[in-house]
Amino acid sequence: MDNTVQSQLHSFGARLRELRLRRGWTLQELACRSGLSKAFLSRLESGDRQASIAAVLTLSRIFDISLASLFESPLATEPCVIVRAADAAEKTINGLKYVPLSNAGRFFNLQPLRIKVSPSRRGNEHYHHDGEEWIYVLSGKLTLSLAGKTHDLSPGDAAHFESRLPHRLIAPGPKDAEVLVVASPVSSTPANPHLNQHRAIPVVRPLPLPKPEPFPASRRGSLKSAHLKRAKR
Repeated sequence: MDNTVQSQLHSFGARLRELRLRRGWTLQELACRSGLSKAFLSRLESGDRQASIAAVLTLSRIFDISLASLFESPLATEPCVIVRAADAAEKTINGLKYVPLSNAGRFFNLQPLRIKVSPSRRGNEHYHHDGEEWIYVLSGKLTLSLAGKTHDLSPGDAAHFESRLPHRLIAPGPKDAEVLVVASPVSSTPANPHLNQHRAIPVVRPLPLPKPEPFPASRRGSLKSAHLKRAKR
């Protein structure tokens, strides 16, 4: 492992520990909240383990901060965040090279990334986390493995899916696949779970019918009299 990667791991671990201690949580409490094991979190904090993107997205949701804020302490305060190409530092996690395309700590609902998937990426682990993802293929060939099915994507193709489903990005080769990924770790429960409605589609609910206004007492009396007269005919 080169010095750059090792430095990134230690920086991430220190930031993770800072966030946890700031909230007064033990490793066990963070493990219960995130669904990640205590041993795994301990190795992350010590810089001995690389976190998967799924784990990073889960932690960003737990701490209610952006992906970039897990790596950088200062939070952006400007209403518009510009990320220059020269300032976008490439990072490596779980065999994927990626560049965060936003570094605003306040904007945590959307987390845009540019990812390079290598054909030589090892393993076949599938990851899942709360929220949803949208991916767009910039170059190369990409296979999206999602919930037991595979989808072959070419440049210009896009996919949008619930990230709670097990998924993995695969580059069938021979070149890297470069992909734009926009992740939203915030998810809401569908109004009708049987419909499997996607949170991006607004829930349509029928408007309540207006309650009929009661007739005044004098009006009710006149209607009753008219009804009796018609009955005697």
